[in-house]
Amino acid sequence: MNEPKLIAGNANRPLAKSIARRMSLHRGRSVNLVDARVERFNDQEIFVEVFENVRGEDMFIIQSTSNPANDNLMELLIIADTLKRSSAARTTAVIPYFGYARQDRRTKARTPISAKLVANLITQSGIDRVLTLDLHATQIQGFFDIPVDNLYAAPIFALDVMHNFKDRLENVTVVSPDVGGVARARELAKRIGCALAIVDKRREKPGEVAEMTVIGEVAGKTCIIVDDICDTAGTLCKAAEVLVEAGAVEVHSYITHGVLSGPAVERITKSVMKSLVITDSIAPTDPVTAAPNIRVVPTAPLFAQAILNTWNGTSVSSLFDMETLQPIYEGIYLPG
Repeated sequence: MNEPKLIAGNANRPLAKSIARRMSLHRGRSVNLVDARVERFNDQEIFVEVFENVRGEDMFIIQSTSNPANDNLMELLIIADTLKRSSAARTTAVIPYFGYARQDRRTKARTPISAKLVANLITQSGIDRVLTLDLHATQIQGFFDIPVDNLYAAPIFALDVMHNFKDRLENVTVVSPDVGGVARARELAKRIGCALAIVDKRREKPGEVAEMTVIGEVAGKTCIIVDDICDTAGTLCKAAEVLVEAGAVEVHSYITHGVLSGPAVERITKSVMKSLVITDSIAPTDPVTAAPNIRVVPTAPLFAQAILNTWNGTSVSSLFDMETLQPIYEGIYLPG
């Protein structure tokens, strides 16, 4: 039986190498990234060349479509076309962060549904399956005419919370920073057996929050804000302030995708939040790794197991359970 083969673009090579290392542990043999070059010509055209035979192989492209979103998306599409023309048997796009996911519907007249357009591009490029993490809107899976496996960070976060707050779990309240994220927050609250609260926000215009109201009891509680994306961190930091004003003892945040653009890192560093936990679905920048109250948890064990399950035809949904992930994550990142 052929081994699964990994190839990576330039979006998040550290994560791709970590996935390869984890797969090597699982397989008991060396798993390396396929030798290839993904470069740019002087006019910024992207060029891909694969130096290994991939005919008849089960290929996995590891590429987040994060900033710069358009460049990374084009890298993904061109790598997929390269593999298709090189007679790969099957190509799976492993997209830890799916860019354009926030444009999943028409919010007003004469606007695009860019997530559907990106889904069409990915499908037409020759990709057979997509593996991603915490889609901003789960209905995006229906935009594709190919199978999409959407993994969840909630079980990883639950393991982390249960370890780091084990002596005060009864005093923890999970908070959704808006009404739209209640399902995500409820899922984590159910996993760790904690109460749930909501911060209701009203926007006057995009990027600005006009008013916030806390729904639920947070006085004297350790609050954990849960969301899928943190971009400029304005809403997140404001929500933390509102919770402290409402009597919260501490505020921590667990965010799957740390976009952290513009003034985000500075805002988080100066905010009342004790800590922000993100995954490495987007490669952390130097300011992010240097920030004293930002911590990164790895997704490589999750993606490595998901890739192996996809390759050998076993269940990917089994990775939604904490019991399945606990032995995979045991001793990796959870600090003492």
